Amino acid sequence: MKRNLLLTPGPTQIPADVCAALGRPIIHHRTPQFQDNIKEAIEGLQYVFQTKNEIYLLASSGTGAMEAAVCNLLSPGDKAITVEGGKFGERWTELCKAYNAEPTVIEVEWGTAVDPAKIKELLDQAPETKAVFVTLNETSTGVVSDIEAIAKIVKETSAVLVVDAVSGLGVVDCQTDKWGVDIVCSASHKGFMLPPGLAFLSVSDKAYKVIEASTNARYYWDLRKSKKAFAATDTPFTPAIGIVVALCESLKKFKAEGIDNLLANYGRLAEGTRAAARALGLSLFAKDDCISNVLTAISLPEDVDGGKLVKTMRDTYGISVAGGQGHLKGKIIRISHMGCIDEYDILTGISCLEKTLKELGYKFELGVGVAAAQKVFNA
Repeated sequence: MKRNLLLTPGPTQIPADVCAALGRPIIHHRTPQFQDNIKEAIEGLQYVFQTKNEIYLLASSGTGAMEAAVCNLLSPGDKAITVEGGKFGERWTELCKAYNAEPTVIEVEWGTAVDPAKIKELLDQAPETKAVFVTLNETSTGVVSDIEAIAKIVKETSAVLVVDAVSGLGVVDCQTDKWGVDIVCSASHKGFMLPPGLAFLSVSDKAYKVIEASTNARYYWDLRKSKKAFAATDTPFTPAIGIVVALCESLKKFKAEGIDNLLANYGRLAEGTRAAARALGLSLFAKDDCISNVLTAISLPEDVDGGKLVKTMRDTYGISVAGGQGHLKGKIIRISHMGCIDEYDILTGISCLEKTLKELGYKFELGVGVAAAQKVFNA
């Protein structure tokens, strides 16, 4: 049987017991049985989010959670700050404009992280700013932002801080309450090891006051409905029942392993992947001071066709990695180390990368990447 190993930054591999949970018979969502699932899911999510804030479930991808944050917080004409350092930072700007807000955009060179001081400068210039929208892990570049430093700045103002943690949550540290993050958005198909279709938002009291004051039109994404349903251990609309049931199984893994241990493990997998890339003579796209443990973005030599590399690894050898997005298309590959990936999966991916690079004419000594990763994993 042909291998199908996902080393992509979403969707990620799904563990066997979580797959089994997805196959359970469907139950009705307006029942005490499903309420038990919701309660278990919320408690587990609060553990991973590191928060006591309410968490709302949406039947959507992560973008649905992001849109819900925007349309609930901002009224037409409201000022916001968005940070664009990749495709997903750009999404914050696009969403603000879609709801007729007025975003001030901080354009950050791809591969680098925003300087928190720039956010402070803009907030000082426009104290009426309602919200600051940033990205924990920029999936298109492999960059992690200093959310703790940003939160320290924003919480001294009337603005709320909203973090896209769709790919980062549960993989890199995000201490929602300790740092003072007002809204954190995430989704099922990244670090939570589930199919796409379920999104989550944690909402602080500060953020909810802004939500109540918003005059924006909203219906399905109306978080006031979610809050009312939350009080009754329910959802305002039909939930993604099967994914919620399986989420409970996934969250058991987080608690059994411990969030700190999981983060350390992903860091080790990331370090091994980076060591392999360097041993192959390849450079990392993200700068060293902001490199993420969620995925490794690897710059390719000019004479290597990135599109062909990704296609060959996937279609010939059954190993899926991601290519570049936007102006990076064909120029980088992205290897994920989140979810239920282990060191043997990483070694398999690196071995396949070596084989494919050799086939495409890139000159290097076979095995050096695998050896470099093994050295990290066996330390």
